[in-house]
This record gives sequence, C-alpha cells and structure tokens, in this order.
Amino acid sequence: MGQEPRTLPPSPNWYCSRCSDAVPGGLFGFAARTSVFLVRVGPGADTIPGTPPFRVIGELVGHTEKVSGFTFCHHPGQYNLCATSSDDGTVKIWEVEAKTVVTEHALHQHTISALHWSPRVKDLIVSGDEKGVVFCYWLNRNDSQHLFIEPRTIFCLTCSPHHEDLVAIGYKDGIVVIIDISKKGEVMHRLRGHDDEIHSIAWCPLSGEDCLSINQEENSEPEIPNGKVTAQTPVTKGCYLATGSKDQTIRIWSCSRGRGVMTLKLPFLKRRGGGVDPTVKERLWLTLHWPKDQPTQLVSSCFGGELLLWDLTQSWRRKYTLFSGSSEGQNHSRIVFNLCPLQTEEDKQLLLSISMDRDVKCWDMATLECCWTLPSLGGFAYSLAFSPVDTGCLAIGVGDGMIRVWNTLSIKNNYDVKNFWQGVKSKVTALCWHPTKEGCLAFGTDDGKVGLYDTYSNKPPQISSTYHKKTVYSLAWGPPVPAMALGEGDRPSLTLYSCGGEGIVLQHNPWKLSGEAFDINKLIRDTNSIKYKLPVHTEISWKADGKIMALGNEDGSIEIFKVPNLKLICTIQQHHKLVNTISWHHEHGSQPELSYLMASGSNNAVIYVHNLQTVIESNPESPVTITEPYRTLSGHTAKITSLAWSPHHDGRLVSASYDGTAQVWDTLQEEPLCNFRGHRGRLLCVAWSPLDPDCIYSGADDFCVYKWLTSMQEHSRPPQGKKSIELEKKRLSQPKPKPKKKKKPTLRVPVKQELCDGNEEESVKESLGPVENGVSDQETEEEAREPEPPCGVTSAVSKEPIICTPAALGFEKSKSTINNKVTLLKKDVPKEKPEALIKKRKARSMLPLSTSLDHRSKEELHQDCLVLATAKHSKGPSEDVSTDLEERFHLGLFTDRATLYRMIEVEGKSHLENGHPELFHQLMLWKGDLKGVLQTAAERGELTDNLVAMAPVAGYHVWVWAVEAFAKQLCFQDQYVKAASHLLSIHKVYEAVELLKSNHFYREAIAIAKARLRPEDPIIKDLYLSWGAILEKDGHYALAAKCYLGATSAYDAAKVLAKKGDAASLRTAAELASIVGENELSASLALRCAQELLLARNWVGAQEALQLHTSLKGQRLVFCLLELLSKHLEEKQLSEGKSSFSYNAWPADSEGSFVERVTAVWKSTFSLDSPEQYQAAFQQLQKIKYPSATSNTPSKQLLLHICHDLTLAVLSQEAGSWDAAVEGLLRAVIRSYDSGNFTIMQEVHSAFLPQGCDHLRGKLGDHQSPTTPAFKSLKAFFIYGRLYEFWWSLSGPCPESSVWVRAAHRSKTSTEQSLEVDRVSPEETDPKASQPEPSRTPELDVRLIEEGEQMQNACKELLSEKHADLQNAQRTVAEVQETLGEMIRQHQKSQLCKSTANGPDKNEPEQEGESLSHPQNQCKEEKNEPVSLPELTKRLTEANERIAKLPESIKTWPFPDVLECCLILLHVGSQCPSFVTQEMQQQAQELLQKYGNTKVYKRHYQTLYT
Repeated sequence: MGQEPRTLPPSPNWYCSRCSDAVPGGLFGFAARTSVFLVRVGPGADTIPGTPPFRVIGELVGHTEKVSGFTFCHHPGQYNLCATSSDDGTVKIWEVEAKTVVTEHALHQHTISALHWSPRVKDLIVSGDEKGVVFCYWLNRNDSQHLFIEPRTIFCLTCSPHHEDLVAIGYKDGIVVIIDISKKGEVMHRLRGHDDEIHSIAWCPLSGEDCLSINQEENSEPEIPNGKVTAQTPVTKGCYLATGSKDQTIRIWSCSRGRGVMTLKLPFLKRRGGGVDPTVKERLWLTLHWPKDQPTQLVSSCFGGELLLWDLTQSWRRKYTLFSGSSEGQNHSRIVFNLCPLQTEEDKQLLLSISMDRDVKCWDMATLECCWTLPSLGGFAYSLAFSPVDTGCLAIGVGDGMIRVWNTLSIKNNYDVKNFWQGVKSKVTALCWHPTKEGCLAFGTDDGKVGLYDTYSNKPPQISSTYHKKTVYSLAWGPPVPAMALGEGDRPSLTLYSCGGEGIVLQHNPWKLSGEAFDINKLIRDTNSIKYKLPVHTEISWKADGKIMALGNEDGSIEIFKVPNLKLICTIQQHHKLVNTISWHHEHGSQPELSYLMASGSNNAVIYVHNLQTVIESNPESPVTITEPYRTLSGHTAKITSLAWSPHHDGRLVSASYDGTAQVWDTLQEEPLCNFRGHRGRLLCVAWSPLDPDCIYSGADDFCVYKWLTSMQEHSRPPQGKKSIELEKKRLSQPKPKPKKKKKPTLRVPVKQELCDGNEEESVKESLGPVENGVSDQETEEEAREPEPPCGVTSAVSKEPIICTPAALGFEKSKSTINNKVTLLKKDVPKEKPEALIKKRKARSMLPLSTSLDHRSKEELHQDCLVLATAKHSKGPSEDVSTDLEERFHLGLFTDRATLYRMIEVEGKSHLENGHPELFHQLMLWKGDLKGVLQTAAERGELTDNLVAMAPVAGYHVWVWAVEAFAKQLCFQDQYVKAASHLLSIHKVYEAVELLKSNHFYREAIAIAKARLRPEDPIIKDLYLSWGAILEKDGHYALAAKCYLGATSAYDAAKVLAKKGDAASLRTAAELASIVGENELSASLALRCAQELLLARNWVGAQEALQLHTSLKGQRLVFCLLELLSKHLEEKQLSEGKSSFSYNAWPADSEGSFVERVTAVWKSTFSLDSPEQYQAAFQQLQKIKYPSATSNTPSKQLLLHICHDLTLAVLSQEAGSWDAAVEGLLRAVIRSYDSGNFTIMQEVHSAFLPQGCDHLRGKLGDHQSPTTPAFKSLKAFFIYGRLYEFWWSLSGPCPESSVWVRAAHRSKTSTEQSLEVDRVSPEETDPKASQPEPSRTPELDVRLIEEGEQMQNACKELLSEKHADLQNAQRTVAEVQETLGEMIRQHQKSQLCKSTANGPDKNEPEQEGESLSHPQNQCKEEKNEPVSLPELTKRLTEANERIAKLPESIKTWPFPDVLECCLILLHVGSQCPSFVTQEMQQQAQELLQKYGNTKVYKRHYQTLYT
C-alpha cells in the first residue's frame, strides 16, 4: 500500500451530453455535483509501479449549482484551459493548473444544456440552453453572439473539427441541424430521421466523404431526402456526421447530400451478470465516439452499459465488436453517459467512460479491455469501519443506498471497491464489522433498518424483523445481556446492538434476526430499579473486553453499565448537548491502564476524555456521578460527529467535526497535533488505518472519502475566526438545500430531478437498483441527529430567507387578492344595490320553483285551476290526471300528501343543485324526516350546529350518532377543539382527549382531562409526559419542566431545566431538585452552576449557588480559597489582567499570613471553628479526585484543582492532621509543576510556606513517619523554585522570566524529562548571561552572597542520588518504549512498501536507520546506528529491575528533576564560581556523568563543557 493520499470522489453527473473531457498528455476531468474533479492519467500520475496509472489531483470549485457541461480546450499549448456550464446560469473558463476562473459569462437566461469548445477556433466556446438559444463566446476579445435557431430544447451540440463556422445541434424532439455561425446561425442542413432525444453528435475525424464506401444503391434508406439543403453549403467536400438518439438508433449523415446514409439499430444483448435487478426497465442513453485514427470505426454505448465498436466499412452488414468481450464483470452495469478519448504521454490510445453505475472506467482502444476503474460516491459518506479480521478492508456507508467495501491493501488496484446494494434501499448511516467472524458486516439505514451482510458471498443480506422508528445512529457488537430470550446452549457469543433516532437501543440475535429484538431499557430499569423517565439514547459503545457498555444520551449525559445485568456504575455529566460519538481506547498499548480511557463528542465542539479505571475497578454499590474530565480537547468550532483512537500510538485520537476539518490530538498532553482541511463539507466519520500509523480516512457530506497522511498536513489545529468563516463559505458554495424552481415536464430527465446532486433519479421503479432511491442526497440537516444549522452566522443568515420569504410572499399575495375583490365589488355595484340584494335574499322563498310557477302567464294559471279541479273531483285515480299533476308538481300544495311530498322532493333537489343544503334540510324537517336529513348531511359532510342541535328530536341513538358524525366532519375541516367539545356533549371524554392529543392540542387535552377525569387517571400523566417530551425536543425547557412536575416526575423536570446549561437555568434546576428531595441531583446541578459562574468570575453568584445544598459546604471552602487566591494574585498583578469581578464582601484582614486570612474568612462566614467541623469538611472533599495536570490544562481549571488540594491542606492543618496537610500542599505544588506554571508554584510557596518548610519538620514528629517522603518532596520543590529564582537574580532583576512554559518543545523531544532542560535555555541563547553583570550594586552582592550560602546548604537536598537513579531508569523505559513504537511503525511501513514496490530492499536499511535517529532529535554528530531489538529489551529489563530495587518511599511522590538541578548549579558555578563549592560542583558533575546518558542531557552537558 503506497504512502500517498487518495480520494473517493463524488459520482459524475448524470444525463448530460458532455460533462467529461480529456486532453492529450493525460488530463481527464468530469463534472460531479457543483464542481469538476481532475484526474491525471498515465506516467504523469506518479503512481507506485504495478498499480493503475491514475490519480485524482484536484477539484475546480466555484459553481453554486450542478455543473451540466465540461469541455477542455483542444488546441496545443492551451490544454490547461477548460470551460464549464452550470445550472447557476454561468459559463466559466478555468486555468487548470492554478484551478482558478479566468473569466465567466452569464448570458443565458435559461438552463444551459450543451457546451463545446471549438476544435478549430482556439478562443471560441459555444453553449446552448433549454429554450433553444445558442451563445458563441470569444474568450480573447470578450465578445459574444446570440443565435436563436429553433424554439426547441437543445440536448447536445458539437462544433465541426473541419470548418470553423459549422456547429451541429441536436434537439430533444430528434431534429438535428447544422448551422453556420458566420451567417447569423443560418441553417445549412436540417436532418430529419430520429424521433426522440439526440444524446450525442460526433463528426467524422476525416473531412470529405471518401473514407466510407457507402453505395447509394445499396443503402437501405429511401430515396426521398430527409432534409433539404436550404442554401448551398460552403464546404466543397462534404463530411460525415454521426448522431445517437434515445430512439435506439445511430444515424450517419452526409453533409454534402444533407441526408442520412446509414442507420445502425442497437442490438439487444443478453445481460451478463450486471449489478442491477433484471426486472428494472432502464432508460437508454446513446453516446458516441468516432476514433481519430479509425474513421471506419465508431464506438457507441448500448442498453445496459456495454460499449460497442461498430465496423462501418460494409454498409449492408451491421457488424460490431463488444468491449471487454472475454472477461466477465468488466463492463458498466448501467447506462453510459459520456465517452472521452485520451492519448497518454506514451501515445497510448485510451477511452474514458462515465456511467450511471457511479464508476469511471478506462479502456485500452488497442485491446478493448478495461484498464482500470475509479469508483465514486452518490451520497454523503456517513460511516467508515475497518474490518478487525480482514485487515485493510474498509466499509463505507453511503447515502446513495449502497455499501462500499474497499480493499485498501490491494497491490494491483488502488481502488479495489465492491458495491453492495441488495436489500439496502436507503441511506446507510451506520456500519460495524463482527469482531471475529470474517466478512460479517452489520449495517443500519436512515429508515430504521438493521441488517447483516456476508461480504464474501453474493447473497442478499439478512434483515432484522425489528425496525427502529427513526434513523439508525450506531451499531456495536457486544455480549448478550441475560434478557435475551434464548434457550441455553443456543446463545451467540456476541449479539448486535443498534441505537436509533427515537432513543431506543435494541439487542438483535444474529442467529435469529427474524425473531423480535429486545429493548435493553427494560433490563436497565429492572436491574437499577429506576423510577424516573430513562434518557433518550443516541450512542452505544462497548469496551473492547466486553464487560462495560457506555450509552450516550440526548441530554449530554453518558451512562456506564456493567455486564451481565447492565448495572449502572457511573453517570458522566460533562456534555450538555446530544452525544454523537463515544470511543474506548484500544487494549494493546504500552500502558494497559489506557484501555480505561473513553473519548466522547457531542453537539458541542469540545471533546472530553474520561479515565474510568477507578470507577470500574472499585465497582461501587450505588452509581457514581463524574463531573470532571480526565482530559479536555478544545479547538473545533462546531459539533463533533466521530472519534477514533490510533491503534498504533498511546492516547492519540482523531476527531471529525461539522467545522469541516479532522483533528489529530495527543490526548495525554491535551495537545493538537495536525488538522486536515481537504473536505468541502461537514465531516461525518473518521477511521485510522489499522496498518499505517500516518494514514487516516475521513468521509463528509461533500460525497467524498479522503485518505490523508498526518505528516503532510500544514496546520496543527482547527481554523478559528476568519479561517472557519472561509471554510463556511467554501461549504456554502456547495449546492443549496432549497429545491430548484419546478420546470416544465419537457425536461431531459424523465421522472424526477434530484435537487442538486447531478445523480438524478431515473424512475421510481429504479430504486430497486443501486441508486439514490428517489431521495436527493442534498440532504439538508436530517442526517445529523439534531436539526440545528452548522455553526456560524453565515448559515443562519442563508437559511432565513429560505424560511421566511415564501411565507411572507404568500401572506401578502393573499391579502392583495382579497383587497382586489373588495375594490371590484365597490367599483361595479352602485351603492343602493347591496340593500336591494339584502331585500332579495330575505325574500328568497323556501319553495322558489312553486312560487315561480305561480307567476306564469294567465293561460297557464287558468290551466292549473282546471287540472286541480279535475284531480280533486275525479272519482278514481286517472293516468291523465296523475301525469298532469307530475308536470305541475307545484299543485301538490293544494292536493294530497303524496303530491306534496313530490313537490318537496323537487324543490329540495333544486336547493342542493343551487348550493343551498340548509334550505333542503329545512324542507326535510317540515316533512318530518329528521333522520334522513341527518344521514344525507353526514354523507355529504354538510352537518351543521343547528342540525345536530335538533337531532335529539329523532331519539337518543340518532343524536349520539349525529354528534359522532359531526365530530368526524369537523376533524376533516381541522376544527379539532370544536370536535372534542361535541364529543364531550355525549360524555365521550377519553375519545375527546385522545383526539386533541393526537393532533397536538396538549394544553386543551390536559384541561379537559383534569376537569372531567379522576386525578389518578393514568391518561393525565401520559398527556403531561407526551407534551413534555415534545416541548423538550423543541427547546421549550421551562414549560417542559412544568409538564414533568405535573406528571410528578420531578427528577425529569430538574434535568430538563438544566439542559440549557447556562447559570440561571442550572440554578433553578438545582433549587427545584432540592425542593423535591432529589438531593444528589440538586448538589451536582448547584456545583455545575457554580462552575459556570466561576468561568465568568462571578464569585458572589458561585457562592450563592453552592449555598443551595449542604453537601457542597466543602466546595464553598474551595471556592472561597480560590477567590482569595485570585484576589491575592490580582493585587500582585500576576493573574490574566486586571478586572472588575464581583468579589464577596468578606472581612479583608490584610495583616497576617495568607492561611490566617483564609481561616478567618472561613470562621466568620462558614462558622468553621472546631477541629470536628474541619474534619467533616475534609472528609467531604477528600472523595473528589481531579486528574493530573498537563501543559494544556486551562488556567482557570488548573487554579480550581490547585485550590482543592490547598483547601484539603488548610483543613488538615486546622484539624491538627499535619501529615495530610503536607500531602495536600505537595499535590498542589506538583499540579502546578506538571502544568508548567512556575508562577503559581512560587505563589503557593510564598502564600503557604512563607518561612520555608522547616516549621513542618517539627510538626511531623518521627523521622520514620510515612509522610516523611512527601515532606522531602515538598521541601525539594521549594528549594527547586528558590534555585531558579536565585539563578535568574544573578543575571539581574528578571521578574518576567519567572513564568516558564514547560511544554515548549514537548512535541519535538521523545523523553518526558527532556522538557525540563529547556528551562536552562536563557544561558544558551544569551551569551551575556554567562558573565556576572558589571552594574550590580554592592548591596545586591551582599544579599546574593547570603542567599548563596543558604542555597548551598539547601541544594544538598536536591542532589539525591536515589532520585536521580529512579528518574534515569524511568527515562530509559520511556525512551525504549518510544523507540520500540517507532520501530514497529517503520517495520509496518517497510512491509507495506515491500508488498507494493518492486525494489523494497533498497529502502529498508535507510528506514531502519532513520527510525531510530529521527524520534530522538539526536545531534548531527551522533551516528545513526540502528539499535537491535535484543539490546532494547535488555535496556528495558535492566531499567525495570533498577526501579524495583529502589525503596518505595522514593517512588511514592514526584521529585524535581535531579539532573536539571545539577545543570543549573553548574551554570550558577560558571557565572559566579564563589557561590557553588567545588565539592558541590564535583557532585553535580558526577551525577550528570553517571545518569545523564539520555541524549538530551548529554547535549546540554556537552554545551556546558565544550
């Protein structure tokens, strides 16, 4: 595997007639989404010998919408120029080497559909759009010409290679025209014959028509010409033209005759194992390439992705050769869109093809075989996972509905990628390989599906019968927890856990995926007897040993559970936003305890690392709450999406973030090492190569997966400020999430257009195959677990108009239409008319037809009287009379009831037809048919309040039925509250409440339920909890808290209030928890609130917050001491600048020592005066353990931790426990020493040990006391600080130099201790410092002499041989471990190179030598001799034996670096020989010679004595 970066690019855009092109010399480009990717092909790609000669070399970025056309300039000397057209309306001209825009034009008013750079005129670019407009643009003179030939949609255009003015244009409806641009686009030929879209036009590479022996008589074409020549063509010799169309034919046209001379019909080939469902009907795309040196041959695409080479020599025989005829599986599996010829530097003729199967293939025209394939991605790269069994196998979960498995170790093929699409059918959001079973890959999708693939077989995957309701966030293999309902003996060793967007973790049995999966919340609730609502889970991660499970939650908490029953042992309250990723450190590091490190990232930008060793090993009875991280990694500016530990290093982590970068960290030092900025989108996943320590893979929403090398990155930390804004802009230049305007259905794309992806969907049926499944992968925010915009103002601004404008426009529009109606009414109708209208309306009759019939002519009325008289007085029923009465139904008013009913029926029908159902209902009521009225009205959805009010007349059951029907009708009209009120009228309380709840009218539902149901009814609690959950999701935390209180879930109420994380919310939450008796929660929230206020230096607020809970009294003392110390430092102007912070108004007793001032305040404010009280406070605080400091620990956090130790020391001192006091003081000193903060260390000494350490000696008593080693260490550190100050005072007053940063060179040197020596750098850098300054006053000299004598006596303590021996052994161990690690890394590299390169033997010795010299920063004079492995092992064993022999008292506590002290003493001796006795110098030299064998001390020793 080569040490080189690689790119898996986005898929080339679909359905474009020319969106890829290539130039001689080996440069190929293809349009993908909004940019163009460039690929170097041939020897110039500099690939490792034996691998395919191509490399993705860059991207042209600048368009904001899909790129629809791409063409190079094919004029020698201008191969570095190219043009692109885009749906954003612009045509841009680019300089390829610099990847910059030379110029651009936006002449087109409509979507550009075709583009070509003229092969004859070197500065002419011709483009056409969907309305038929053609623009010719001359680059050098910045001039353009507008041509409108036909009002049809242009599909493709190609400039003639023989005549500079001729352009052939193909239209959507099958017409082909040849125009002359010098004659204002005059049509030279109109070629008719195709009857569907023209996909491709290719001119014959030779001019004239002698190259093909097409005999007019033999030709099967009819004699009638297909097109007439409208003007005499200027070309004396004609030329052939080939066109490919959707109508499944290729036609060859003669320009001299202006007609078709040959038709080639595509053959139906038997599909050979294509990667697509055979039942899918594919649309055809027919693209052509006419080889330059072979005018009798023509290459075309075919139905299923095959390529054909047609032989044109014999027109009566349709003869073709299939590309890759011999080898299976080399062809494209879907339709091919573009074919580009490419001549490499070694004159090899290649053909490049892009296809719907998302592959770019390169063909050798000599053999018609496929040389190589470049796979691509058609969606977001959501997930990356390396197989733990099949090393180097990388699975990629992609948003295009396919899983890719990339064999990154393949020797012959850099891009050995297999696609798996069967049974997936949606975005693949999570992946996880089985830890031991080969080829077993679990996957999860955005529609909640969980499945298992066997990547070694062609079988479809097994799918779990239990689906998540939302996106699958993460998958993990872990031991089965007992609740798996499996018979004994039928139990898999590992089961699959999946976490979904609805917050549930399911356990699936891989042997029986058809069985029901188990929700582990049930077991968690039972084992830990949890009463309150369980948090919404968002991440699951198992520790490598399978004994510990971590669950990340939506509220930012992380819970740690122990097998077998998932006993909760610890909750980490660190993040306060949704947890996206949790990662456990690997178990094969040089320090086994590192496997207890757990890194986590959330929707906040900070990464926390926790060391869970003590918690896991102590196995506490009740769950512990952790609020302090072991390490904090700050630097990213947006949410963290993925974390991965390096399997090659100890404590090295890589993180992926929404800020568009990936960051490598040294977690133990909290140090950023390198930052990768190659993506153009938000990163979603990251994975460290299992074989190459320098190599990392990352995936993002820019559809790319990059392989990158940490050693090649120029940045060390994520971009801040302007840079992150630039990255934001870079991201925003990607396709916008808003949909394009709907276009008319006369589009090229048949069924639906994807938003901006370019990989358009073909048809809904096609989602069976490996496509984007009708879902555009311009996924807005859904994929990322929380609908929040990416960090930064820009995105918020860009989103606003999208949301607001349409609404606002719609509103104004509707207003204006109403106003128009009103004004029209006023204009057209005179003022008196409305009154007339009102009168008329009042006068409207219930029986208008009868009334009108009674106002007919006199003759008709007379006839009515006669008919009526006949009817009334006829003895029996007469047919004539009844016919007359039917005609004159209005007479029913005067005859019998049956006739009246008929009259009412006719009148009623008329009312319904005229849209007056209420009048019809009244008529039916008159008739007495109330039930019928109600039924009719219900069927027509025309029930009214009036009708329902009258319903009781028809009986109780009819009334109940009518009310229910009316309620349904109201629901259809979205009047849910009114519907519920009507249901209440018939005592259907539960139904009314359910109706309101299901339509999110929670407030109303609760009001009804509380008013009408029993207080203990479970429905009420359910309503509160449901509403609370929705409010919580929408960020209305205070109202959600009220709901939880209503549901008597006070714990949840406090938790939700604390979610916002600001001091005010935390304080309220703490008070609430305190009121309801949740003391532990109240205490943790109050402490968090105080820590927030501490960051703002609001001392008064912090103390008030801590007052909320009695258990925080100890913390109040710590904060008090911290405040006094901060004030003390500020007075000395040592803290970070002056400030007007709100200090507590404590009695300031400036007299007395600092400790006395502290105890005075404690006594007056906290009533601490008896040893028992001191002891109680001590016990309370002693339980809290803070992690050790590093040089990157933030100063505020460091001060808090130091003050915690100092508080313990003062409490012990006051309680008379001097042993504990010494240990507390020493811990504070060591913490400042470890962080490299010399100032704080000296301040601790001056405030707490103003008279030195001697007074403590008497307090400790016996010399054999267990605290004696601690006392010796404390004293040594005190002298160490004095020694530095003394040395600096020799060089003149030097207050600035009293702050020294310990980690200045930490990244360069290998041994931990080497950094101490950097403190002696003033002597080396400043030659003056080596001589005593002549300007010193005699008084100063006297003082220095006195100090010097004191120092000499004290420094004897520092030159402890036992400590020097211990430190030397520890340094040796660290150095050997580092060297071994580097050897392993170099060995792995050389193995990889050996497997790929031809001559690995040449490289090996160099690498071995380099491996041992490089990491140690050795001097040039040192020989780079490789050290053998036995030699290193021997050194390690000896060092460990030496450490074991030393007494425990020496090893218990840290001690200042003895050799560093020796060097300083020798420096002082060289500056002022009188200050250091000969004897002491001798002793220091002996120690350095004996123990200074590590390189860094040798170097400093040599500079001193050479």
